[in-house]
Amino acid sequence: MSYDTLLFDLDGTLSDPKKGITRSVQYALSKLTIEEHNLESLSCFIGPPLHESFQKYYSLTDSQARQAVEYYREYFSLTGLYENRLYPGIEALLRRLRMKGKKMLLATTKPTLFAERILNCFRIQDYFNHIFGSNLDGSLSSKHDLISHILTHMRPVSKQKIVMIGDRAFDIVGAKSNGIDSVAVSYGYGSLAEIESACPTCIVHSVKELRNLLLE
Repeated sequence: MSYDTLLFDLDGTLSDPKKGITRSVQYALSKLTIEEHNLESLSCFIGPPLHESFQKYYSLTDSQARQAVEYYREYFSLTGLYENRLYPGIEALLRRLRMKGKKMLLATTKPTLFAERILNCFRIQDYFNHIFGSNLDGSLSSKHDLISHILTHMRPVSKQKIVMIGDRAFDIVGAKSNGIDSVAVSYGYGSLAEIESACPTCIVHSVKELRNLLLE
């Protein structure tokens, strides 16, 4: 496969945000008087829209979920976003892709404000032509809507030359619904069964395999 434009997910694809996200969720729940001591059980919050996850996993009402997201951001904006690490080999991969002339866009449902700060923290922001994320009001928080928005704002380019790279089913489904290929990475937070059921164009199991695929 040869792609000119690469849309990268952030959490679970470029970086491992587990500590920061789970602690932020734990903080938000505690503010709602819900005590959750098992951080591992909160890994399900990595990837999907927060509002939906608070409703799904803790049966919060719409207004409670919105408040939980606000509490989450209190912790995440000051501490949680820095409790994060790049997967080994990612920075080298981005550098090689840039040298090959690939156009790289960040496509994350994390708010753009936070995504920019994370990339700056890792000093990888200059590898990306543009950073696309969701808005703080919750718009563009679905991968379908985000990818559609990105494609609308790109210069005309064949969809056959564009690929979405992510670790969760909704990355794959969002790509498919917008008519572009997808690469699922199994080293992130989507189970193999989850990403296989979404039928991505390709599955890779390591950063090395991803590098070999994108640089072939």
